[in-house]
Amino acid sequence: MSDETQATSAPAAASSESGPGSGHSYGHSSGPRTGGRPAGGPGGRPSSAPGGRGKFFRRKKVCKFCTEKIDAIPYRDVRLLQGFVAERGKIVPRRLTGVCTKHQRRLTRAIKQARNIALLPFATRH
Repeated sequence: MSDETQATSAPAAASSESGPGSGHSYGHSSGPRTGGRPAGGPGGRPSSAPGGRGKFFRRKKVCKFCTEKIDAIPYRDVRLLQGFVAERGKIVPRRLTGVCTKHQRRLTRAIKQARNIALLPFATRH
């Protein structure tokens, strides 16, 4: 019986030599590719449902100016305009703020007017 166990264990030991230096020498590591990305869906979020959709639900953004029935956006209202300007001085896009197209155009014009008369900065100081 000992001869049979040696015969079966010898080929298994020879086939398990898949370490460095056995086979090719391309510098690749054997094993699954990780690629530096965490497991899960896009952005590293774990996906529990099929199709990559997780348990998070993104609410549809509603235009602040439409809900409050504001037609003319005042360029002098700095506190209102600062909510739509990023920390570095960039105008925040409507896909992030939820403002409709019509009001985004008026908001952009009001921010630019406020910048020109020095109510808002063009950029932060660094």
